[in-house]
Amino acid sequence: MSRSIATSLASGLSGLQWIVNAYTLTFASLLLSGGTLGDRLGARNVYIAGLAVFTGASALCGAASGLPMLIGARVAQGIGAALLVPASLALINRSCPHPRERAAAFGVWAGLGGLAMAAGPLLGGVLIGLIGWRSIVLLNVPVCLAGIGLALRVAPQAPAMATARRRFDVAGQIAIIATLALLNITVIELPAYGWSAPVILAGFAGMLMAACAFVAIETRRAQPMLPLALFRHPGFACAVFVSMVSAFAFYGLMFDLSLYFQHQRGDTPMQTGLAFLPLTVVVPVGSLLSKRAVGWLGPRRLVTGACMLAALGFIGLWAIVFRFPSLPFALALPAIGVAASLITPATTVTMMASVDSSRAGIAAAVLNAARQTGAVFGVAVSGSMIAVAQSIAGGMRAGLLLSAAMSMAAGALWWLASDRTPTRTPIQPRPIGERASS
Repeated sequence: MSRSIATSLASGLSGLQWIVNAYTLTFASLLLSGGTLGDRLGARNVYIAGLAVFTGASALCGAASGLPMLIGARVAQGIGAALLVPASLALINRSCPHPRERAAAFGVWAGLGGLAMAAGPLLGGVLIGLIGWRSIVLLNVPVCLAGIGLALRVAPQAPAMATARRRFDVAGQIAIIATLALLNITVIELPAYGWSAPVILAGFAGMLMAACAFVAIETRRAQPMLPLALFRHPGFACAVFVSMVSAFAFYGLMFDLSLYFQHQRGDTPMQTGLAFLPLTVVVPVGSLLSKRAVGWLGPRRLVTGACMLAALGFIGLWAIVFRFPSLPFALALPAIGVAASLITPATTVTMMASVDSSRAGIAAAVLNAARQTGAVFGVAVSGSMIAVAQSIAGGMRAGLLLSAAMSMAAGALWWLASDRTPTRTPIQPRPIGERASS
C-alpha cells in the first residue's frame, strides 16, 4: 500500500510516515476526551457522531489529490475513532447488564476486531492489486453508513445522568491531550533519533511535566475528567496494566514479523499477509469463545493462564526463529494469538464491572489509551532493539525475551491483584459539588 500511495501522490518516506502517524497521534491523544464526551453527552450520540466523522474523513481520504489533503483526512479519521471506540464499549456495557451477557458481547466486540486484523492484510493486498489504494479507505464509507443506521435503530438512548450537568474539565483535557501527544510523538520518533538524543529526552521531559500537571489538576478538581480514585481499585488498575503489556508484546511482534517476512525472507505483501494468518486467524476465534472460557475458569485464572501462554509462545519463537523452516515457526504463533484474544475481553469485562455506568465512557477510553500506548511502545522498542543489534535476528530475539518476561510479570500481577480484589459494588462518582480532598 505504501508504494502505491507514494507513486500516486509523489510522496517520500517522511510523507508516508505522517500518513500513518497523523491518525495514530490524533486517535491516541483524544481517546480520553472522547470517553468524557460519551459520559457527558450520551454514548449513543457520541458513537453516531464519531461514525459520521469517520465516514466523511474516509471519503476525503479516497478523494485526496495530494499529501496535505490525505494527512488532514487521516487526522479527521483519528478524531472520529477517538469518539466512537470508547462509546462503543460504553454502549455494550449499558446494553448488557448481566455479567455473562456482557462477557459474550465484549468477546464479539474483540472477535470482530480480530477478524478485521486477520482479513486486513489479505483483503488489502487484493484490493490494491485490483483497484488501487483508494479502494481500502472508500470501503469504510458504506460500512460506516450501515453502522450509523444500526445505531439509530438499535442502540439504547442513555437516560439523563448527573454527569451531563458536570462542568467540562477544560484544563484537564488540555493536559491529557498534551501528555498523550508528546508521549506518542516521542516514542514514534525514538527509533530514528535514539534514546539519548536531546529531542527525545526533551519529549519525555515535556510528557512528564504535562502528566504531572494533569494529576495536579484532577486531584484538585471538584468534578475531574478522570477520577484518579478509579486506579485505587485493583481490578481497574491491573486491567490497564495487563492490557498495555498485551498490546506492547503483540504489536511489537507484528512489527518484527513484518520485517522478518519481507526483508529476511523476501516475501511479497500478499505472501506476508498469508504468513501472518497463523497469528491473526486465531484471534477472532478465541475472542468469540471467551465467554465460555470466562465461565469455566473465571477471569483470574483465565487472564493469568493467557499471559503465561503468551510467554511460552514468545519463548518458543525465541528458540526456533531463524533456525527452523516455516512450519515449526508457524506452529508457535497461534499460542500468542489465542492468548491475546482471551486477555482483551476478560480485562475489559473486569474493568467495566469495576466502575459505575456513568463512568463507562471514560473507563473504556482509559483502557483503549493503555492499549494504544502499549502498541506504540511495542513498535518503537522493537525498532530500537533491531537498530541496536544491527540485525533483524538479534533485535527480534531480544524483543521476544522482553515480551516473554513482561507477559509473565503481567500474569503474576493479575493473579495477586485478583486475590486481593474484594467483591464490591462499582466505584461511584462523587456527588456533584463535592470537592476533592487535598
